[in-house]
Order: sequence, then C-alpha cells, then structure tokens
Amino acid sequence: MQQTGRNEMGWGARLLIAVVLLFVGAAAATWGLAHSQSAARLLGVATSAPAALPAQQVASASAQPAAPQSSGTLNPAIAEQIGQLQARLQRVESRSEEAQGSAGRADALLIAFAARRAIERGVALGYLEPLLVDRFGAQHPQAVATIVTSSRSPVRLTDLIADYQDLESELVGPPPDEGVWMGIKRGLSSLVTVHRSDRPSNRPDARYQRAFSHLTAGEVDAALAETMRLPGAPRASGWIESARRYVAVHRALDEIESAALVGNPTAS
Repeated sequence: MQQTGRNEMGWGARLLIAVVLLFVGAAAATWGLAHSQSAARLLGVATSAPAALPAQQVASASAQPAAPQSSGTLNPAIAEQIGQLQARLQRVESRSEEAQGSAGRADALLIAFAARRAIERGVALGYLEPLLVDRFGAQHPQAVATIVTSSRSPVRLTDLIADYQDLESELVGPPPDEGVWMGIKRGLSSLVTVHRSDRPSNRPDARYQRAFSHLTAGEVDAALAETMRLPGAPRASGWIESARRYVAVHRALDEIESAALVGNPTAS
C-alpha cells in the first residue's frame, strides 16, 4: 500500500511540474515576441515595414515645384512699361519695312531709267537685261520681252526722222496701184481744196508736214497715225514697221517705270 501511494504522488508531482513548465514557456514566448520583431515576423504575427522608396524617386519628388499659387492682377506700372515697349517695337518694325520698300523702289527706278536710256541710245542692255527680267519679269512679262527684243535690234528717233525725210516724195505721191484715170481725178481735185478753218487740211503735203512735226517732237505714235493716211504709205512699209516697234518699246518702258514708281514691281 505504501508503494502504491508513492507512485501516485510521483505522477501528481510530475503533472504539476509539466503545467508549471508550460506556463513558463508561454510567458517566455510572449516576452520574446514583444521584444523581437524578427521573431514576430518569423511566426507571422507582425506586419512587415513598408518598403523604402528608391533614392531617385525621393529626389525627383522633392525637386518638383509646388503648385503655383494663383497670381493676382499685374502691377499697373509694369503693364504700362510692357505696353510702351510693344508700341516702340511696332514703330521700329514699321520704319524698317518703309526703309526696305524705299530701297526697293529706288533700285527699280534706277533699272527702269537705265533701260530707257539704253533703248534711246540704241545700244544693247547688257548687264541690265538680267536685272530687268529679275525685277519686272514676274509681273510684266510682255513689257520686259518687248524691251529685251527691241534692244537687240534698236530703233532710234534720229534714224526715224532721217528716214522720214527721205520718204517725203514717196509718201505724198500717188498710191502705187493708182490708175491713169484716178490720177487725173486726184490732180484736178487738188487744184482747189476747201476745208473748215477749225480742221486741218487733208492734202498729202499738209498731212506730211504735220506728221513730220510730231516726229521731231518725239510723238512717234501721232506721226505714225498721220503717215498711215498718206497716199504713199504702202511704199514706206519698212519705216512704218520701225515706228511701230519704237512705239511698242516706249510703251513697255512706261509700264515698268509706272510699276517702279508704285513700288510693286515684283510678285513678292
């Protein structure tokens, strides 16, 4: 009986010791989890710390400027200065454009006047030809072509006057296809002529003198018109052609000079 009691006391003591050891282990585990983050993360009872941002992202975030605050009304003094500067800039630009326009107009006039002088002297344009084409060719191609063509076969006013004097007898004479009977009638009608005092005479010699007066005054177009009414005009076809070329080239010169004066000789 005593041995049985000792055995029962031994098992009771063992159970008590086990319970005490269990409480001690639980207390030690609780203390360790509270003071050791690595152990808590290992057992899964603590949340992991947030990952740190890379240094480059931190630097870029700190470098971004703060949102600008809404600006108020511009200072009146500064606004006035800005307005004055803008007005001054506009005046400078306007004067610059005017200076460029005046320089271009002067160049165009020089070219036009030099071309006229060369035509009147009866010499080739030479270096003026490309300048004339470049300055006036886009807007006035027909006038430029007439001037260039005429300069290669020039017609001078002095030559027209001299040739006209040589053609006097042929111009005032009968038409080349006039018959005998028509010649007699023309001769009889020329013996007595009646015309109004406020109108010029239609006699060939009077018409020739009027044409010659126009020609010596440089009015080739008026002289040509009178010549075409003379009976002997068909005999002066060469002079008439030269006079027409002279009139055409001077009209072309007038056209480009007018364009130069207006100030818009080119397309741009």
